[in-house]
Amino acid sequence: MTDGRPAVESDRGPVARIIGDSPVRLWGMTSSERLRRALRRAGVEETAAWTGTAEPGRRHLLIRDDHVFDAVLVADLARAADTVLTTDSGRPVAAAVRAELAEATARALADGAPLPEGLRIVSPGELSSAYNNALRKREAPYLLHLTAETLPAVEKRMFSGSYKGVTDLVTKYVWPAPALRVTRWCADMGITPNAVTWVSLLLVLGAMWAFWHGWFLPGLLMAWGMTFLDTVDGKLARVTLTSTKLGNVFDHGIDLVHPPFWYWAWIVGLGTVGLALEQPWLMLAIVFGGYVAQRLEEGLFIGLFKLEMHIWRPFDSWFRLITARRNPNLLLLTLGALAGRPDLGMIAVAWWTVISLGVHTLQIVQAFLARRRGPLVSWLAR
Repeated sequence: MTDGRPAVESDRGPVARIIGDSPVRLWGMTSSERLRRALRRAGVEETAAWTGTAEPGRRHLLIRDDHVFDAVLVADLARAADTVLTTDSGRPVAAAVRAELAEATARALADGAPLPEGLRIVSPGELSSAYNNALRKREAPYLLHLTAETLPAVEKRMFSGSYKGVTDLVTKYVWPAPALRVTRWCADMGITPNAVTWVSLLLVLGAMWAFWHGWFLPGLLMAWGMTFLDTVDGKLARVTLTSTKLGNVFDHGIDLVHPPFWYWAWIVGLGTVGLALEQPWLMLAIVFGGYVAQRLEEGLFIGLFKLEMHIWRPFDSWFRLITARRNPNLLLLTLGALAGRPDLGMIAVAWWTVISLGVHTLQIVQAFLARRRGPLVSWLAR
């Protein structure tokens, strides 16, 4: 949310000036470097340290680097005019102002001098919406004071902010704590999200090869390792602001394609260990076709109703925890393998796929009926 007033600036657009020089590094970089990345994503290319002098005719974004800003705050501030962003306690830490107000505003941010009159003063919740459609959740944007003492809590809050609110139960409840530690280590070591995704791809292939030969437990170790790294690479990209369109396609392309091939390899492997299913091709058709049909239903829902199926109602978000996607299905396969009956694990996956497909079909029917009363709106946005 911005105030809607047009900014007075030259054709060259706004400039960003960073106030301070915090020595504290987070996610392997300085606060100033993270601010520069956030500003570039917001379309602000000219960024430098504040020198005390404003550039005439330019709108100035002034930001203290001893605070960590949610990316949405930076993006909304970049579009604002004559606006000061404060912490919840009222301390001014960033501003978007005309050149003639920049020097006085910078003194106020740096030294606590009085702010120029006529500026709009907003808190994080007043500047930006708490609803994040991309991450399927409602969560207040963060604005955190950065010191050596607060660094662990700051990184933990940033990591939490990078997590999708609606996802499967393993990703939501099991992976966060270990993924935080691994993400922090990757950031400190300079390991890129794409490098993590390449390791995930190797584990995808390794798990498929193991399943094909009936080595179910070793394959499951690789499969679960892949799902863990699938959590890490996305979080690493978000907290370090290093995600790219190509990396996003690479990551999501692997996620989309590999699960039915794991099921196929599992069914072949059952024959290798003497537990062949009675009608293996029918089982393959159910789990492979059901997976494809379920993803098509999700895409159809978006196309018809301009909303993701899993964020429409509270039930839809809850069912996303357990619907027949990769991680819930892996849980069923793992239970079967640990019990010495990997065949029963696959039969359970087939039944759960059919049930989930039916639930999603019902959701689409209900959405058609609900649309008669007006456009569908996510319960998270209300």
